[in-house]
Amino acid sequence: MAPAQRCPLCRQTFFCGRGHVYSRKHQRQLKEALERLLPQVEAARKAIRAAQVERYVPEHERCCWCLCCGCEVRQHLSHGNLTVLYGGLLEHLASPEHKKATNKFWWENKAEVQMKEKFVVTPQDYARFKKSMVKGLDSYEEKEDEVIKEMAAQIREVEQSRQEVVRSVLEPQAVPDPEEGSSAPRSWKGMNSQVASSLQQPSNLDLPPAPELDWMETGPSLTFIGHQDIPGVGNIHSGATPPWMIQDEEYIAGNQEIGPSYEEFLKEKEKQKLKKLPPDRVGANFDHSSRTSAGWLPSFGRVWNNGRRWQSRHQFKTEAAAMKKQSHTEKS
Repeated sequence: MAPAQRCPLCRQTFFCGRGHVYSRKHQRQLKEALERLLPQVEAARKAIRAAQVERYVPEHERCCWCLCCGCEVRQHLSHGNLTVLYGGLLEHLASPEHKKATNKFWWENKAEVQMKEKFVVTPQDYARFKKSMVKGLDSYEEKEDEVIKEMAAQIREVEQSRQEVVRSVLEPQAVPDPEEGSSAPRSWKGMNSQVASSLQQPSNLDLPPAPELDWMETGPSLTFIGHQDIPGVGNIHSGATPPWMIQDEEYIAGNQEIGPSYEEFLKEKEKQKLKKLPPDRVGANFDHSSRTSAGWLPSFGRVWNNGRRWQSRHQFKTEAAAMKKQSHTEKS
């Protein structure tokens, strides 16, 4: 009988020796595994002719599983803030270790020979990829320069528009001359002097005189009730205590505490704890205010430090019987 062997593709142990790789189940599992890896390999082989360079993002750290080598391989090649798509996978497919592992995998699993060439990159193809990668880097730098130039042009346009707005606000406005009818602009100094002289000269317009108001005159609609200052008290402007800081007379006189005291709070807290206990418990209705003598002991037992309570009860009963018998003998 052939020794037990473990198939990593089928994930089961078989005892038929080399005959397992020819089985229908093994060939189906092998075909499905190669088809899952084939899209990534084809995308990487397309990048040989035209390498794509992009700005680095965390998603470029993605890895893929190499079925032939049995290890994880970085799918992209990153350096600094730039990433070459499928550069890591092509580098692995072109390595001699991968070629050796692929030959071994194809021999052990009896895969189709026609598919073997798709999973291996020749050194000539990898050299072509290097050349296209250099071209991709140059084109990426050109695109970045164009983007920087466009951003600089936008910044210059915004700055120019801002300066125009500021200049339009700071420049003096044109004021027409009523005597000459010309629309030539005047200077700010001339305008200010003209306005100042016009304000100093009396106006020729016949305006009605402003009525003189007597503020102390009382009318039927307003009543003067006098000043409301409290004598001897003052206000906040004179340095006195504000009204909201003055304590009430009742509080000063009585000095009463608001709410229960701390002792009453503790008593109420104990009552609330007792309410949660069962009402039919032993000692629930015990009168704590009753007075007992110092020699009081329960009639059913005594205080004990070790052993069980029933032992102390029996001991108490035997001692009580002995005391009773001794008293009878003394009387007789």
